[in-house]
Amino acid sequence: MRNLLPVFVGFLYGLPAAPAWADVQQEQDSVVARVDADGVQRATIVGGDYFFRPSRLVVKANLPVELSLSREPGIVPHTLVIKAPEAGIVLDQVLGTEVSRVSFTPTAAGSYTYYCRNKLLFFKSHREQGMEGVLEVVP
Repeated sequence: MRNLLPVFVGFLYGLPAAPAWADVQQEQDSVVARVDADGVQRATIVGGDYFFRPSRLVVKANLPVELSLSREPGIVPHTLVIKAPEAGIVLDQVLGTEVSRVSFTPTAAGSYTYYCRNKLLFFKSHREQGMEGVLEVVP
């Protein structure tokens, strides 16, 4: 309830809806994939109501990556899409409440956006509502 107080007060006074601490939290929502003994980088991405956690994932180039993907319970469907064929990464995965795993090996360093492609009728797409993140591939 305390987290909603700044939003309510901001609404009353015409301030932006998102409190200042939201930006700080998003900047801190970064994960470096761990490299297991078998040489595979592993990480988890969870989708929810118009967000991905983490919103930034760092992996190393030329090492295999295994992502565990899921979404929080609810009725809104979500996907995870990465279109970076130049880096060996092409994913279009429906997220379920049960964990699914996808694997790839990034071949080029760079920043690649992941996002939800879903959209309902005339509403903004999930991506337009903020459901995107960054896969940072480092050398």
